Amino acid sequence: MARLLFFGRLMDAFGTSNETLALPANIADTSALRSWLDNDRQLGGILLEKTVRVAINDTIVSEPWPIADSDEIAFLPPVGGG
Repeated sequence: MARLLFFGRLMDAFGTSNETLALPANIADTSALRSWLDNDRQLGGILLEKTVRVAINDTIVSEPWPIADSDEIAFLPPVGGG
């Protein structure tokens, strides 16, 4: 099962910092996962924003990137600060 991690405002949108789930058979890459999760959870496009980055197993990846049920997938919103 894939482990999903959510940070910053994404944690607020999901109501949790992480969850574990079996990826649907038709979800093979990060772009498909973003679309499916955003639609399934009715997030209004928050995961589809280009500023949200994805890390697979602790490595930020370019999208679309292949994913598997054994992956840790982190969604990272932009970080502000000074």
